[in-house]
Amino acid sequence: QVQVVESGGGLVQTGGSLRLSCTASGRAFSFYSMGWFRRAPGKEREFVATIRWNGNTDYADSVKGRFTTSRDNARNTVYLQMNSLKPEDTAVYYCAASLQTRLVIAQSDYNYWGQGTQVTVSS
Repeated sequence: QVQVVESGGGLVQTGGSLRLSCTASGRAFSFYSMGWFRRAPGKEREFVATIRWNGNTDYADSVKGRFTTSRDNARNTVYLQMNSLKPEDTAVYYCAASLQTRLVIAQSDYNYWGQGTQVTVSS
């Protein structure tokens, strides 16, 4: 069983930045594809970003140019750097691990999920 734990959420003003961290247990972490998702109030959970084992990334159009995901396999950790934050970025952010090695966007392809961390952007 892989445990996934997010941290780093909080309250920030419009235009500010936050960095989320996500650690995942397991010796095979370096082979996992890792993803970030978010659920805004009253909305469905949606894809934000994904990073493959080799560092390849993909992003939702709504965050391209503002968010960057990276990973440190030695620390079993992935990061989501969020810049130029907007009120519409307010959501619970989830990290997930996929046993697939390709870039993974579909939620159904993720095997393990964290509990989420709240990000609130004030206007």
